Amino acid sequence: MADLVYKKIMQNLKDKIKANDFEANRLPDERTLSDEYHVSRSSIKKALSILAQQGVIFKKRGSGTFVNPLYLKNKSIFRYEGSNLGITNNLKTEGYHPSIKVLDFKVISAPAEIKEDLFLNDGEFVYEINRLRLLDEKAIIIETSYIPIKIAPSLTKKIVQGSLFDYFAKELHSTGTKAFMSLEAQPSTADDQDLLDLKTTEPVGIMEGIFFLDNGTPLEISDMRVHYKYFSYNTFVNLPD
Repeated sequence: MADLVYKKIMQNLKDKIKANDFEANRLPDERTLSDEYHVSRSSIKKALSILAQQGVIFKKRGSGTFVNPLYLKNKSIFRYEGSNLGITNNLKTEGYHPSIKVLDFKVISAPAEIKEDLFLNDGEFVYEINRLRLLDEKAIIIETSYIPIKIAPSLTKKIVQGSLFDYFAKELHSTGTKAFMSLEAQPSTADDQDLLDLKTTEPVGIMEGIFFLDNGTPLEISDMRVHYKYFSYNTFVNLPD
């Protein structure tokens, strides 16, 4: 539950930032935030630290904590950032209405490549989940995921119609916080064109990733085929001193 506390604070602070609630883009100090949220200063400190790592805020010595102007400048609808792996929640915070259509949900014996990437043994099974993500009723992502049954033995088709990020946070008290990602653009296939309403000449963005739990256990392999208009990836690079 402690993990959920600081994550809720992070989300609330992001909401306030987007609503321009902070005068001069300056956040209150840690003690004030601790009193406001009725939590320990360690929870506030952790929330602010992660927001700083994500590039949302920055600390100016002797002046306080401020909203990063580069974060405010980013206006893309679908924004995929470092540790921000909850796609459903990410779209909600942008003020749009996300929804999910489950195209297929089944249990299969883990194929060789999936078994290797998820560190599974022979004979182990995975969920194969095909979903279509929509934004204000417009399809923007075709997603195929593989999740080991032993990680989430109670997963159902009804559950995957919602946010898996929220489900894992509630049921496993842990979420995917790290991922190995690869991104590229490809010509769209007939299925892409049909489901994402693309022309034959329009491309599709590919995001493939292996997601890991806090303890390093592989949680999910995901292949997302993204409508090119919503294909955006942002990160911050730490330069050497």
